[in-house]
Amino acid sequence: MTILIRGAAVLGGKTADILIDGDTIREVGSTTPAADRVIDAHGLIALPGLVDLHSHLREPGGEGAETILSGSRAAAAGGFTAVHAMANTNPVADTAELVELVAERGRHAGFVQVRPIGAVTRDLAGEQLADIGGMAHSAVAVTVFSDDGRCVGDSLLMRRALEYVATFGGVIAQHAQDPQLTIDAVVNEGNVSSELGLRGWPSVAEESIIARDVLLAEYVSARLHICHVSTAGSVDVIRWAKKRGISVTAEVTPHHLLLTDERALAYDPVYKVNPPLRKADDVEELRRAVADGTIDIVATDHAPHASSTKDCTWHDASFGMVGLESALSVVQHTLVDAGHIGWADVARIMSVTPAEIGRVDGYASPLTVGSPANITLVDPATSEIWSASRLHGGSTNSPYVGMTLPGRVMSTIFRGTETVIDGALVAPELLRNE
Repeated sequence: MTILIRGAAVLGGKTADILIDGDTIREVGSTTPAADRVIDAHGLIALPGLVDLHSHLREPGGEGAETILSGSRAAAAGGFTAVHAMANTNPVADTAELVELVAERGRHAGFVQVRPIGAVTRDLAGEQLADIGGMAHSAVAVTVFSDDGRCVGDSLLMRRALEYVATFGGVIAQHAQDPQLTIDAVVNEGNVSSELGLRGWPSVAEESIIARDVLLAEYVSARLHICHVSTAGSVDVIRWAKKRGISVTAEVTPHHLLLTDERALAYDPVYKVNPPLRKADDVEELRRAVADGTIDIVATDHAPHASSTKDCTWHDASFGMVGLESALSVVQHTLVDAGHIGWADVARIMSVTPAEIGRVDGYASPLTVGSPANITLVDPATSEIWSASRLHGGSTNSPYVGMTLPGRVMSTIFRGTETVIDGALVAPELLRNE
């Protein structure tokens, strides 16, 4: 099948026609060949398909909140064509068999490429290394390993993990949270925690782990990735490490680019997240850090939960919020429309660089002749109130419902197949029949 995208602003720049033949881009420029389908993309921006380095798809074991199919649908609706699934499932994805299962179910769903992330330690217990070698040499060749949701707190174990992945070019993605400094903590430590009478989560709990781990990565010459950076102090540490030449990359979530701890004053558990929402000064520094390259990528930390674990008291509620469908809109609002970055930078921080970190093929030279047809078309001029109808996953714990956000994904094309057409998600049975 051939698809002609006519008149899109490529990376927000000059308009061009993009001809897709099968799963490959065949022509880019001014072209008028016949095609099986023509998409009028005037007024739309063409981006490479988005790549998320940090999603929780919950399957196996957490299907009450999300499945690989429902999470894949949410990803496609948000303009993603590849997502990395975190290992904190039940059972934990800490063996070759489990990561291959996750990848196979992603292939069956068909909406996006699902890349499993392997656990660093067995059962995320932080006591023994998982079968990192087995996962790395499995059929899906895992390259990213993380105990996300928990910190690898043991310094010696973290060193051994970094040394191990360095032998094959893998990366450890650390959830930076000193467990001793965050016992019973449920909100950012500061004026808000004092006003609410809740145990505060100090910024140093994140910053101290990052400082330790960049030094370990330097010592053993390994790759380190820092998940969901949330404080200005963490930015300072990462900026220092990069100037020193340490091989560290970092991500920030959309919610940490927009929301502050003052949201907790509403006592609505939809805003309870790990790490917690921080102060306005932290938010501003995170935006600057994306603009100057200290923070490499935006990742969603999409964390669906069953309603019963969010419709309760703040203290009893689960940490996390969904974010795949809303990520691009929040990035447009906080970074593009605010003047920090342009659309070509969006392609870099939400597609090219996360694909590079996760070793996902086909994104190094996107939207060029011969590259895979993974494309997202977004209407930047649209602005609308977010509602639960915009959510296509298994859970509705979105902090953006009721907020006005810009932009809308009008088309997502995954390997030459449209998963979103005119802003509407394609039915799973139609996708599989193509």
